[in-house]
Amino acid sequence: MICESIYERNESFARSAAGRLIDKLEREHCLSAKEYEQVLAACSREGIAYIAPKARAAADAVYGKEVYVRGLIEFSNICKNNCCYCGIRRGNTDCERYRLSEEEILDCCRDGYSYGYRTFVLQSGEDPYYTDERICRLVREIKKRYPDCAVTLSIGEKEKESYRKYHDAGADRFLLRHETADADHYGMLHPAEMSFAHRMQCIRDLRETGFAVGIGMMIGSPYQTLHHLAEDLKFIEEFQPEMCGMGPFIPHAATPFADQPAGTLDMTLYLLSIVRLICPTVLLPATTALGTIDPLGREKGVLAGANVIMPNLSPVSVRKKYELYDNKICTGDESAQCRNCLDARMASVGYKVVVSRGDCRRERNSK
Repeated sequence: MICESIYERNESFARSAAGRLIDKLEREHCLSAKEYEQVLAACSREGIAYIAPKARAAADAVYGKEVYVRGLIEFSNICKNNCCYCGIRRGNTDCERYRLSEEEILDCCRDGYSYGYRTFVLQSGEDPYYTDERICRLVREIKKRYPDCAVTLSIGEKEKESYRKYHDAGADRFLLRHETADADHYGMLHPAEMSFAHRMQCIRDLRETGFAVGIGMMIGSPYQTLHHLAEDLKFIEEFQPEMCGMGPFIPHAATPFADQPAGTLDMTLYLLSIVRLICPTVLLPATTALGTIDPLGREKGVLAGANVIMPNLSPVSVRKKYELYDNKICTGDESAQCRNCLDARMASVGYKVVVSRGDCRRERNSK
């Protein structure tokens, strides 16, 4: 059983400058970029023990003791991009490539529906084979077969007209991590042909198209500073995403960042709590990467303010091939086993996995 506070509470932190700023964030849901940086500089077990109960209370006030599951279908590891941190980057010639057929994807949805999943997340590299026509046909078929389910796409940068087609076909949500809100830092993580301006334009286009939008960043990515993270938090505050995906950076051996240190559990938990206080209604995953760096990472993530888990529905035969980072967990579990395991894990910390689409509970323009 994991302690509700995650770490032992130290009352002296409440009287510190960072503690007072966390109290302000809890009340007002915003800080200046400089104040965010001050809070980040105080990341410690004492800081986590102080902020996590506040974040958990904020999540419970909106969602109760419920955790939503999304069935993740990683349908292609073919990618035209060459991002410096990613194991399925174009330049990784050791990666065993695969591409699921439409029927294989629909089989994953069928199995997931029988296990109680009511959101399917279709994720892939930026694979040119999956044209707008193919994506739209797939989305329409999923919505036809499972009209009570939400479809989330995570297929990268497109033009606005493509996003519009996907939304018109019935897709509900789109995940596109911004990775960093600093243009110079973005350039350190991506090849020259990729543009920070275009990534941000894509995120704006998704919002304008009508999607529920998920953004987010890697915690502890190479060259990342507290200033960069403060910029990320200010961007999240201003954009008010429906979803925010944050997990620790974990290096992959076949990338330029193979020798870089991984992001830490403590900073990831701390940031989950900060983002929950910024956006009390946000859908906030406890990621597989978090579970990879700590055996109880996902449980600790929920206790820090997360309320979404994304188990894998992909065929077991391909899971190890979708390796964005080294040592990814849950590549060998059958989907039913994975669901049963998650039920037990969430129950161990006082939460219940629910059968629900798990929509974001706020009006987009209510703030």
